Amino acid sequence: PITRRCFARIGFLGNPSDGYGGACISISVQNFSATVTLTPSEKLGFVKHPKHDNDEFTSLAHLHHHLHHHGYGGGVRLLQAICKQFYEYTRKHGIDLDHSRNFTLSYDTDVPRQVGLAGSSAIVCAGLSCLMAHYGVAALIPRHVRPSLVLAAEQDLGITAGLQDRVIQVYGGMVYMDFSSVDPVTGAGTYTPLSTSLVPSHLYLVWTDNPSESGKVHSTVKQRWLAGEASVRQGMQQVAACAHEGRAALQAGDGSALAALMDRNFELRRSMFGDDALGATNIRMIEVARSVGAAAKFCGSGGAVVVLCPQGDEQAARLKEAMSKAGFCCEAVQVAAEMQD
Repeated sequence: PITRRCFARIGFLGNPSDGYGGACISISVQNFSATVTLTPSEKLGFVKHPKHDNDEFTSLAHLHHHLHHHGYGGGVRLLQAICKQFYEYTRKHGIDLDHSRNFTLSYDTDVPRQVGLAGSSAIVCAGLSCLMAHYGVAALIPRHVRPSLVLAAEQDLGITAGLQDRVIQVYGGMVYMDFSSVDPVTGAGTYTPLSTSLVPSHLYLVWTDNPSESGKVHSTVKQRWLAGEASVRQGMQQVAACAHEGRAALQAGDGSALAALMDRNFELRRSMFGDDALGATNIRMIEVARSVGAAAKFCGSGGAVVVLCPQGDEQAARLKEAMSKAGFCCEAVQVAAEMQD
């Protein structure tokens, strides 16, 4: 069998401008991951996950609880979607596959669902890695193209998403991404890996166990951006600037500048999206972080925030206590290494 693992990610600075021709810095984190296992088999098949692909329930209340915490549709549909995209890509680019070599795919994940930590794309990304290894074609599918394959699989399923998550999950480590000019064929931006040694210490991941649907938060802003509304166009440029300036602050080791940029990033997002779209729980996580003097912003589309404690250990201890009292989960960020092909 072939097993591949893909980590969750945090949008450190610049998101959500990455979906609007902007820029972002993203970090791959070991705190959570998805694994996919490919086992050679006579027929091509998929193994349902006992928790995430559950289709039998003891009652309506049980069904409601499951859907509320795990969402609709498990990981099997994600694996099927990447198989479809992989097959289409190899056919289009003249990559020969031995179709007698069938397989069965299974998966597991501990990425919290619906909190904007890129759990769905982690499954798809790990699945793509298994397929490339099984058929021995990794050298024929360039790394910068792979995020677009992962994204296409998710878009096939109607998942609202951008390239940021897939880029960081393909590359690992920490990556600066510029989407101001993209490849007309692959949609790829310019991706610059940054040394993970530059990630500031006392960086924390905070999330809620009671999430809402991740992805609804983008709704009207995209329409207003496409319509050319000046406040949204300028706002997204300012959010992208947080990533540009953040890159310089990381390289200078300037923690106070990074903290100010994180706070500015959130305030710009808030001014464009409005509190109703962001959600009371998400805003509460930010407020609790700020109550101890820490900087905070969304990791993704909501449900989790990334927090920087520039004052060090004592501030971090107060953060953990405050988050615990407020009923939120809080862990130190564990940065994942850059992915090796």
